[in-house]
Amino acid sequence: MTRLLAVADSDSYLKWAAGLLDALPEDWTTDLVVVRTPIAPSAAQIAAAVSGTRAGAAGRELPAVLPARQLRRTAERFRPDVVLLACTGPVVDALAAETLAGLRPRPVLVSGLPGISVPATEKAWLFRSGCDLFVVHSGREVAEFSAIGRELGGGGAVALARLPYLDLGGLGAETGGGVRDRVVFATQAKVPRRREERENVLLALAALAGARPDLDVVVKLRARDDERQTHNERHHYERLWNALADEGRVDRDLVRFAAGPMHEHLSRAAGFVTVSSTAALEAIAGHVPLLVLSDFGVSAEMINLVFEGSGCLGTLDDLAKADFRTPDAEWCRANYFHDASATDWTGRVAALVSAARAGTLEPARSLLDGPEHAAARRRARLRLEVPPKVLRYGYRAKRRMRRYLKAL
Repeated sequence: MTRLLAVADSDSYLKWAAGLLDALPEDWTTDLVVVRTPIAPSAAQIAAAVSGTRAGAAGRELPAVLPARQLRRTAERFRPDVVLLACTGPVVDALAAETLAGLRPRPVLVSGLPGISVPATEKAWLFRSGCDLFVVHSGREVAEFSAIGRELGGGGAVALARLPYLDLGGLGAETGGGVRDRVVFATQAKVPRRREERENVLLALAALAGARPDLDVVVKLRARDDERQTHNERHHYERLWNALADEGRVDRDLVRFAAGPMHEHLSRAAGFVTVSSTAALEAIAGHVPLLVLSDFGVSAEMINLVFEGSGCLGTLDDLAKADFRTPDAEWCRANYFHDASATDWTGRVAALVSAARAGTLEPARSLLDGPEHAAARRRARLRLEVPPKVLRYGYRAKRRMRRYLKAL
């Protein structure tokens, strides 16, 4: 029997981890927890993240949110063969190098990225170089991260998995007879960055809603304005919409804002739109026509470079006219919709577990070991060890923070 402990630190990583656990062999024993950091998801976000997975099954307790010290005790009791570090980069590094270091028996450390990772970045590899396996989701990503690994050294192998969101299935099962009357806009916290760009998106959605009263236009939020998410969102769409309505630029009731599981929204969708979101792949998997907006550029900075050649790129004018697209089949095969036989991550994990049990598994060499990276690790440790309210206060009052740390 193989035991796997999965640790997440934000809503997007939690959703990814819960989906990956569903792909494991039935005889594996698993546990899923959230480590407490300033970006830990709320109870509502946790429920939405695990919806549709075994971790979110009816009657099952939602994953617990644990401080770092309790996480260590949990791992010591659980005695995992594998630890899946489904966390942001600095937290992965701190957990692997400090919080979970020295566990016996020595577990296999697995990490990865929860969505589109094109182009591959050295930063993502560096933070996860202390792990034995790096999981990504397309042949292109495997090739790019493997090249970075060969150039920089450190780390372990790169493995291929299918994005778990694409296998939730049942899109349309909740539609009440196949009704498709919704246009879903999936927000992205990081892009576009400028307020006026986001306002232009909302104005195009308002134009669509005004022209097509038969459609329910929904802005699907990753977090409400008072919730945290993986990345900070400076100009929250719901706040911007309310400001536009107060100025008389839009009818407040034209567009609806909602949270909850993406697969439930897509089950009613006649069209999907985003600037950049992994949810675009969920829409493709659910056979929902879509638009990936190109008005703000197509680049690594906009996190939409991978959609070049997909046939899904379009403009705000296309959105206002409900001109949605169907992706190119060849692009799909090359990007995230590979044949199931190419997926190898579970087999690679099993082989690493066998090596660990035999005592032949060499530790992955973290590229962040050494005094030049000590300050960055200390900052990550603060995110793990200090309660978020104290941490926020501590940035303004170093003396009080030092007293708190001494008392730990």
